[in-house]
Amino acid sequence: MSYAIQELVVRDVAPVETGEITELLAVAMGDGPVARWLSPNASIRRRYAPAYFEIFAEHATRYGEVYATVDTYTGQMSGVALWFPFTSVIPSPDGYDRRVKEADPSAFDRVRALDDALDTHHPLVPHHYLAFLAVRPSHQGRGIGSALIDRHHRRLDAAGIPAYLEANDPRNRDLYLRHGYVSHAAIRLPDGPQIWPMWRAPMP
Repeated sequence: MSYAIQELVVRDVAPVETGEITELLAVAMGDGPVARWLSPNASIRRRYAPAYFEIFAEHATRYGEVYATVDTYTGQMSGVALWFPFTSVIPSPDGYDRRVKEADPSAFDRVRALDDALDTHHPLVPHHYLAFLAVRPSHQGRGIGSALIDRHHRRLDAAGIPAYLEANDPRNRDLYLRHGYVSHAAIRLPDGPQIWPMWRAPMP
């Protein structure tokens, strides 16, 4: 069955829907290169991934901006983007260290190493930060990620605000390059994958 971009409904997400966001993030990203580095044991990783992603889903609905695409045939959330407007001060997630330990105690030290590496490279000038872009595996390759990115980019361009993200694999990096991002020197996690910081200036 063909799946045209016109069949997508891109909408803002209300805070009450964090469970669906969490489930989608875990399904789409729970076996990615960074997730495998954080928690190499697949059974442990899949058991605790929802609790880890729930931290960010809840935080984004409180302090960020969340967009989702919905499959109009099934009503199921097919993609989600979590943005944080770092044009003002945003607090850290409540109880972050405790919740990370509860999510996967064995991954705690690597989560902190990841956070430190990302924080070191995060720009200080005002911008919007794309923390997560996730598309359900059964819906990938249909333009959903691009639709979610373009929705927010239109707002950023109109306001003259730049954007920042980290790409966690070459395929994602190529997607962001096509949307106007510039890739900087890769971050190499200890004995782990590369992550590419990427910056996008507002476009006229």
